[in-house]
Amino acid sequence: MSTNNPIPRPGSAPRVGAPARPAQRPTSAPAAGAATAKRPASKTPAPKTPAPKTPAPKTPAPKTPPALVKPAPKAKARRARLLISKVDPWSVLKMAFLLSVALGIVTVVAAIVLWSLLDTMGLFETVNAFINEIQGKEGGVPFDLLTIVSLGQVASFSTIVAVVNVVLLTTLSVLSAVLYNISATLVGGIGVTLTDD
Repeated sequence: MSTNNPIPRPGSAPRVGAPARPAQRPTSAPAAGAATAKRPASKTPAPKTPAPKTPAPKTPAPKTPPALVKPAPKAKARRARLLISKVDPWSVLKMAFLLSVALGIVTVVAAIVLWSLLDTMGLFETVNAFINEIQGKEGGVPFDLLTIVSLGQVASFSTIVAVVNVVLLTTLSVLSAVLYNISATLVGGIGVTLTDD
C-alpha cells in the first residue's frame, strides 16, 4: 500500500484525513515584490530654501573729472614806489619831434577846413558889404577881404606856423628834459607808485 498521496488537482477539494499542506504562495507575489524592490524610491524635491537677499551694490554717481589746470590763487596786488631820477634827452627829442609834426599837420588841415566852412557860409561877402557900406562910395576902391585871407595865403600861413611849432616844441622838450635831470640830482626826482592790479 503506497503512502504517496496524489497531488490534488486544482479545483478539487482535499481529502478528509489527509495532512494539510501549506498553501502555496502565488508565484506572482515574489515578482511583484521584486519589482517593487527594484523600483527606485520616488524622488521628492527637497523644499527650496530662499537664498538670502544681498543688497545690490550701489553704483556711485559719476564724478566730474578734476580740472587739468588749477587756477592760480589770486595774489595780493603788489605795489612798488619808484623814482624817475633821469630822463634821456635823446628819447625826449624823438618823441617831441613826432608829436609836434603831428600837431603841425592837424593845424594846417584845421585852418583849410575852417576857411572853406566860412566861405561856404558867405561870411567874407558879408564882411565886404559891411565895410564898403561904412566907407561909402567916396572911399575909392571897394574893400575885398578875400585879397587878404585867400585860401592859398591861409594854407601857407598855417604851414609856417606848423613848422615854427615843430622847432619850438622840440627844443623846449629837450631843454625841459635837461633841466629835469639837473633838478632830479638835487631832490631825487618824481616819485611814481606802480601796481599790478
